[in-house]
Amino acid sequence: MNVQETLARIAEDATRGDMVLPTGTDVLVRIQRDLDDPDCSLEHLGQLISGEPVLAARVVGIANSVAYNPGGKAINDLRQALSRLGFRTLRTLVTAMIVRQMQGMSASPACRELAARLWEHTANVAALARVIAKRVTHQDPEVAFFAGIVHEVGGFYLISRASTYPGLLEADLEPWHNGGEASVGRQVLKALDVPPTILDAVETMWAGYLAMPAQSLGDTLLLADELSPVESPLAELSGMGRRGLPADIDMQIGDALLSEILEGAQDEVRSLTVALKS
Repeated sequence: MNVQETLARIAEDATRGDMVLPTGTDVLVRIQRDLDDPDCSLEHLGQLISGEPVLAARVVGIANSVAYNPGGKAINDLRQALSRLGFRTLRTLVTAMIVRQMQGMSASPACRELAARLWEHTANVAALARVIAKRVTHQDPEVAFFAGIVHEVGGFYLISRASTYPGLLEADLEPWHNGGEASVGRQVLKALDVPPTILDAVETMWAGYLAMPAQSLGDTLLLADELSPVESPLAELSGMGRRGLPADIDMQIGDALLSEILEGAQDEVRSLTVALKS
């Protein structure tokens, strides 16, 4: 199999609008669009989300995580959870559900296992990106959280298309690392109406050039990806491993080291990662 040609074909299909998305995403896409409507009310959102029990449970779970509930005051009501999180975080969670549903498109148990590992990596990167944005790069934490959720969406789509191209994931995936991920991921991100700011950050991550000191949203994503305790299984399959940053990377942030900052935020990262994976 010519992997490079296959990746180009998958990207071309997405460019033409021939993307195959999970069934059952219609309501989620509608919620996404309503979240972008300045006239959308919490009451209306609550009605829509109540019809999606998994999303409703995830909204309440995230609202009760340490990241969004540092005071420890638990809530069980969807309306209160919506008020606590806000529209931007809700949009992130809706997108996360669409990404997770791509796992179910994988035909074989091996592909589903691969997608599950990729989601574990995604959850860790998203949680770390939020903390790094807030405490290190001083970017918007909610934007960084969203960027972490979607940064591997091209990988999920690749796994979901593996049954159409038998042998794809058993072949040498080096071309995925060298341009394939960007060509496929770019089209999938556009199909999901991901904002240009997020696209630029993911492009920075694909390029792999970390500015020192780390300041941009792209730097935030690169750091989170490198520091995630769970590596992307597609990076492993491509034979490239980590994206080229030193495994022991550390930097001075004010009076503390990056490692010290992240150690102090362990509970926040852990609670958010668990909530995303549940």
